[in-house]
Amino acid sequence: MAHTEAHAETHASKHRLLGAASKGMATALAAFTAWRRTIAGRRALADLTPDQLRDIGLSRPPAPKVLVSVGVGLMTDLMSMR
Repeated sequence: MAHTEAHAETHASKHRLLGAASKGMATALAAFTAWRRTIAGRRALADLTPDQLRDIGLSRPPAPKVLVSVGVGLMTDLMSMR
């Protein structure tokens, strides 16, 4: 009986590790897929003429948004290094 119990515990721990790994892989795959779709959309818009952009309601292709948050202490340190 002791052998069976130890054997069952081993499989249970492996199952939990595989579950965590598969969740991590699924998250990474979803992020990669979203990134590829974003890039494909940008390339498709870049290939359109100005007339085609106006037809779909855009005056020009949207520029990538860059959001940067810089703390006051970091900015002070960077300025002092200059």
